[in-house]
Amino acid sequence: MKILLHTCCGPCSIYPVKVLRDAKMDVMGYYYRHNIHPYNECLKRQETLEKYAESIDLNLILQEGYELEAFLRSVVFRENERCTLCYHERLKSTALLAKHDKFDFFSTTLLFSKFQKHEIIRSIGEAVGKSVGISFYYYDFREGWKEGIEESKYLNMYRQQYCGCIYSEKERFYKPEKRNSAQ
Repeated sequence: MKILLHTCCGPCSIYPVKVLRDAKMDVMGYYYRHNIHPYNECLKRQETLEKYAESIDLNLILQEGYELEAFLRSVVFRENERCTLCYHERLKSTALLAKHDKFDFFSTTLLFSKFQKHEIIRSIGEAVGKSVGISFYYYDFREGWKEGIEESKYLNMYRQQYCGCIYSEKERFYKPEKRNSAQ
């Protein structure tokens, strides 16, 4: 069975690729990049993923271009829904590519992260799969969180500290001071 795996980065790919290969699936990775900010972050993640993929003989499809503006337009004034919108764009892109290239399934390394909204990802993946006409492969890769993290550290991989979007980057660095209500 052939599966196209949306891969957000190298470290998050370690455990899902292992599980899928252990299940005798022919795995190909797909790096979606329009949501990652800034551009140098996008390139660091891509470079890390490419090096890892080469080391484990994983074929990759790298999304062309860098349509950050399109991503921003899709979430502006809907920032509270940005994760759902972003999941949808990534999964839809993966599903369309998987259908076009005659894969049996598509999935995502987003299902590895304990920081992502897992049930929303699953729901969107299943809905997108149904609308596109290709099956979404659900697996709770979070069971291998510790193993994947340890392996990425052992391999000295670049490990990002935010999901990739400009909003997440802001949340990582900007911590407004809480004012005393008595002031």
